[in-house]
Amino acid sequence: MKITLLGTGTSQGVPVIGCNCKVCSSTDLKDKRLRSSVMIEVDNQVFVVDTGPDFRQQMLRENVQNIDAILFTHHHKDHVAGMDDIRAFNHKWKKDIQVYCNIKTENALYKEFPYIFSNDNYPGVPKVNLNIFTNSTFSINSTEIIPIKGKHHKLTVYGFRIKNFIYLTDVNFVSDIEKAKMYNADLIILDALRIKEHISHYSLAEAVSLIKELKPKKALFTHISHFMGLHKDVNMSLPENMSLAYDRQVVLLD
Repeated sequence: MKITLLGTGTSQGVPVIGCNCKVCSSTDLKDKRLRSSVMIEVDNQVFVVDTGPDFRQQMLRENVQNIDAILFTHHHKDHVAGMDDIRAFNHKWKKDIQVYCNIKTENALYKEFPYIFSNDNYPGVPKVNLNIFTNSTFSINSTEIIPIKGKHHKLTVYGFRIKNFIYLTDVNFVSDIEKAKMYNADLIILDALRIKEHISHYSLAEAVSLIKELKPKKALFTHISHFMGLHKDVNMSLPENMSLAYDRQVVLLD
């Protein structure tokens, strides 16, 4: 399995427009963060989790030639806004793109992209096939996907477990029942917005505490804001098997 961090930033990205703080002014490429997304290459398939506003840039930057499916964690704009740009894959491969989401995200996509789902069949619009999942295991061809339900303040969001890899972002609560799905992982990529506590995201300390409880071999933190601090400084404070993720980071798992 190959995991590529397409983006590791929060909804505004880093740098933030108009901000001159030390993080936004940093020349370290690891402090430059597009909106959060991850690409997973497994079982001869390519999955992308979330298509934020930077989706086009991310696909071009990584020279992605094809994707087999998109999985949505939830419907906030920084996670769905780039879905229109799947058109390039429609045109190149003459196929609809398989999209997996829950009912609430499906309803939001209908409102956000009404032209995609209208009966007008306007030429050039993206072609998708929506697949609705609940909090039960499902499969994309030969690959088993285990949804992991969390809370983003009051909103239900989903992470995903594929083999021994787990991706869970935009959460500030995970129940014990859902945590039971997260043990014995080789890699967990987990939401950690900033140092201070937040109403709808884990703080760094909260994320570290959860990782210590779950005991994966390795953990990376994502959906990072400029309030987190400089990448190199924060990493020095973290336990040995934990670090801040960064854009274009690649992890290979057996």
